[in-house]
Amino acid sequence: MRLRHHSGRVVHLSHGTDLRPARDLPAVVEQLDAYAAAVRAGQDVDTLGVSLWLPPTLAAALAIDGRSRTRLRAELDARGLEVVTLSGVPYAEGGDEGPEAPDWSSPARLEYTLDLARILVDLLPDDAVRGAVSTIGIGRRDGWDDPKRKECSRILGRLSGGLAEVAWQTGRAVRVGFRPEPGAVLDGSASVAAAFARLDKERLGVCLDLAHLACTWEDPAAYLDRLGGAGISVIQARLAAALQAADPVAATGALRGYVSEGNPRPVTTPDGGYVPDLAQALREYPPGPWRVLCPVPWQSEPPAPLTATTEVSRAALRHLMSGAVPGTEYLDVEGAGTVELAELGLSPPQDARLSC
Repeated sequence: MRLRHHSGRVVHLSHGTDLRPARDLPAVVEQLDAYAAAVRAGQDVDTLGVSLWLPPTLAAALAIDGRSRTRLRAELDARGLEVVTLSGVPYAEGGDEGPEAPDWSSPARLEYTLDLARILVDLLPDDAVRGAVSTIGIGRRDGWDDPKRKECSRILGRLSGGLAEVAWQTGRAVRVGFRPEPGAVLDGSASVAAAFARLDKERLGVCLDLAHLACTWEDPAAYLDRLGGAGISVIQARLAAALQAADPVAATGALRGYVSEGNPRPVTTPDGGYVPDLAQALREYPPGPWRVLCPVPWQSEPPAPLTATTEVSRAALRHLMSGAVPGTEYLDVEGAGTVELAELGLSPPQDARLSC
């Protein structure tokens, strides 16, 4: 879906499908029918944006098979769907990440991301001159030593060169947005600014999940201003809220309902505390209020006494859209909720509110 910023510029809104893996092209088409086309019908719009996740094996096959890319583009067009972003955050074929998933010190992450860039240029709408691929926040902070840093620097240089080659060959640009998150090399605004001091800011930027931003406990406007002051682009923003417990002890029963075996949900505290999983936090009880990286639908509330960080996310979104030009070109959303577009300086194709 294309939204109009008050400046007149277009902001693309896409519904994410990155939690629904597809291992081959027929499975992708089936996914489009099962999920994306149904969402488009519910929105009553002619064209709906979707952000696809293509696992590495499928991405590698599509990157070298122009006929399959042409077929995928035709299937999208036939369903009134358009793609301007691809998700390269999950890596495992089934979507469940483990410690073996490559980070940005591994050539495998580079190859996968460049495959996605090569695919995306053929999926973009005819009037689009560029798109974006999202990826992880460099790697896990634990164990990120000097050898990893040096190899990462070399690989990110190759990424910039590869993206430049894609643009030269096709006349269309693809930028890559790294997603800061708790426990990653990229997390708070200071770590992002420090890392990007050495990166190509023309082709590389940040894919900002607003639930992750809330888990830094930073003021959202200050976080975004720090990135802007460092010349770092917010290439994409994902509309999401995190789970919040003002008194974790009193909320123990409700919090236990969000423990997910095999799906770690990090917990952060205002003083910089970090626990990699909610189950562990419920054994150790770090002091202070908690924010849990567990997505909460945009306009819903978890069971009391838990709350959601929706207002933090809305404040970030308002800040992104309050300037003379939009602070990001791409918005991504999953789940249900309603976004008041007028207060953001955005206009939808028809309605004053966006149901998502």
